[in-house]
Amino acid sequence: MKRVVILISGRGSNMEAIVQAQIPGAQIAAVISNRPDAAGLEFAARHAIAAEIVDHKAYASREAFDADLARTIDAHAPDLVVLAGFMRVLTDEFVSRYAGRLLNIHPSLLPSFPGLHTHRRALEAGVRVHGTTVHFVTPTLDCGPIVIQAAVPVLPGDDESALAARVLVQEHRIYPQAVRWFVEERLNLGADGRVRVRDEAASPAGWTVPPVEA
Repeated sequence: MKRVVILISGRGSNMEAIVQAQIPGAQIAAVISNRPDAAGLEFAARHAIAAEIVDHKAYASREAFDADLARTIDAHAPDLVVLAGFMRVLTDEFVSRYAGRLLNIHPSLLPSFPGLHTHRRALEAGVRVHGTTVHFVTPTLDCGPIVIQAAVPVLPGDDESALAARVLVQEHRIYPQAVRWFVEERLNLGADGRVRVRDEAASPAGWTVPPVEA
């Protein structure tokens, strides 16, 4: 059984999707928020999941917050830490502590549009395809090895809200898939920095790079 700790800052809809997926072999050990008013904490409590708060406003520095956050996470002995709408930039030391077992989801097809306001920037750029990416977290923001992506069309008349809603549907689909692959020990991070998924039916070597899904 792999123990999973999920970090949120708000509603935690991706956290809900992972919990509701009931991934075999995964135990959601805790949901932790940096905001006391995060609605996702109530969802966790209703599902008998430990719900904890590490309020970033109570700390004088990012380093102090990250250190206490790490202590809170480690108390649950996680095999995997999942960022699900966790709106804090983490220190290099924190990221290194969980190297290879820290996942994030980003609302764009990385490496395009890292950072904030991805839907607005996609519309301004006039792209025809947008989407979402699950990746391992590294010290460089939104640049970690890609685990899985899903693409959506940008439709005539789209505004940020419409595009974001279409992307969110795909987020809720691919994030549980990425967690499932991790739990099943099917993810391999190669020396070339690319993630491969073990699929014995796919190739003689048993490892494939997953394509972008529509």
